[in-house]
Amino acid sequence: MSWRHNALSNGIEAFISRMIAEGPAAKRPPHIVLELLLLSSRSFKALILGITVIAAGCDRQSAPQAQPGAAQGGVPAAVIDRSHKGNRLPELTFTDPTGKTLRLTSLQGRPLLINLWATWCAPCVAELPTLDALAAREGTRLKVLTVSQDGPKKDAVASFMQQRGVKLLEPWIDPDLAMMMHYQTEVLPTTILYDAEGREVWRVIGPREWGDAESAKLIAEGLE
Repeated sequence: MSWRHNALSNGIEAFISRMIAEGPAAKRPPHIVLELLLLSSRSFKALILGITVIAAGCDRQSAPQAQPGAAQGGVPAAVIDRSHKGNRLPELTFTDPTGKTLRLTSLQGRPLLINLWATWCAPCVAELPTLDALAAREGTRLKVLTVSQDGPKKDAVASFMQQRGVKLLEPWIDPDLAMMMHYQTEVLPTTILYDAEGREVWRVIGPREWGDAESAKLIAEGLE
């Protein structure tokens, strides 16, 4: 499919860009093997994880102790994973297209919904309007945070969201795929709810319609 081809192209392009930035200035492709040896462990893991996600087709369901969710069109049903309940917010930092940074733990103090997505993931894109509507509906009661797993293409993510009429969600970027590695997920979208104390309530693996009654009940678990 074309989106998989684009995802692979984006992943390879991001990998080469990082390779050039982190390797000696005198070396450039086609010396790719030599440069690969100089990559940081984190960068290499991010590349492998990105390829794994592409192979999984966005919707591979493998969460432990998962409960079935509602199917969305022809996309396999999402699952609800409560096996990590009580885990604390990770110490991770993101950037936006302007260079602004966000420390995840700075958001502790009110319930937080984190959504991992990518522009090349069709189910993720289908979710965006419902997440934007959720942010508008909950207002200050719930922070909805979308974190792109597209790599370092900050401007592309921001323009993508703008073109689709997203009003409240912000184009935060996770260039090293640190979130996917932290949550050990191979599926996009993945959504995690934290309570006001920064403790995980549940995570949803796969897409949902965030405006339905069942989703409202799930969100309420983090607002209690």
